[in-house]
Amino acid sequence: MYNVFGAGYLITQSARVHGGAQKVIYKMDFKNGFTCMLYVWDISSNYFQEEIVNESTFHSSYGSELFSFNTRFLAKHGIRTPTLYHLNNDRNRHAYDFALVEYVDGQKAEAYFQHKNHNDRDILFQRIRDMFSTMHNIQRNVYGNANDNRKKAEPCYKVKRLDAEKALSYASKHITDIRKNEERLLEKLYELEAAIQPRELYSFIHGELGPDHIWIDHAMQPCLIDIEGAEFFDLEHEHSFLEFRFGDFYHYLKNKDLDPARMTFYRFCHHLSLVSGGLKLLHRQFPDQQFARNLAKYHARCAIQMLM
Repeated sequence: MYNVFGAGYLITQSARVHGGAQKVIYKMDFKNGFTCMLYVWDISSNYFQEEIVNESTFHSSYGSELFSFNTRFLAKHGIRTPTLYHLNNDRNRHAYDFALVEYVDGQKAEAYFQHKNHNDRDILFQRIRDMFSTMHNIQRNVYGNANDNRKKAEPCYKVKRLDAEKALSYASKHITDIRKNEERLLEKLYELEAAIQPRELYSFIHGELGPDHIWIDHAMQPCLIDIEGAEFFDLEHEHSFLEFRFGDFYHYLKNKDLDPARMTFYRFCHHLSLVSGGLKLLHRQFPDQQFARNLAKYHARCAIQMLM
């Protein structure tokens, strides 16, 4: 802290912020009234370390380098994220990367679902929509991380189909209803993939854009957080996630130009992924075990309902 901010910054309190699965976060308070966040990318504290080490799609959405690059990339395009004060990834003293990041005083966007002033709520969600539109209108003809312009051999939806296959295989070992319907679920996955027509125009998306990844400050201005996984991809991947994460409030965010076949395919993939993800958090002792259990159960039901 001394090296970054100077001698006047004496820490009075540090408190771990729970909830994240891929990095450790602390809120740091200083004697002079300043507050910031400390992000730590320590693979030994990552609940998906096995996947990051062994699977390229996980590896491509984790780490301080992507956080730093995406912070600069989004800022260049006028999209607000917490300011990056300092990044240390030289690992000369520690076996992990860490960053000091702006503390945005406020609350998650989901807190405004029940906001009493409907006019203020409408204005806020229009701002969120505008922020999404700005980000999604950044486009190119190659999918992947913003710092990787290489053309890929396979279409992007095949990457998600392969991930969904692995997720289904894991879930079938632990959930009876998934195991009983495994063959039908796999057939459904192939059926939905086969309906997709080739396309080579990709939008810059967050990748896991729920209302918990939008922070609202006291001026009712939105700010994106947890941006390591942001990349160029099919826009429907983002909107199929937004649709069930925002529920009744998705009407603020709808886009009439989306491909229905891709929307259905990616929604199915999300359900399978979140069944597996919830189970892995449960098995790997994620602090909020009830959340992990409910996540797996809910999305297992959703995936099976899509067979009807």
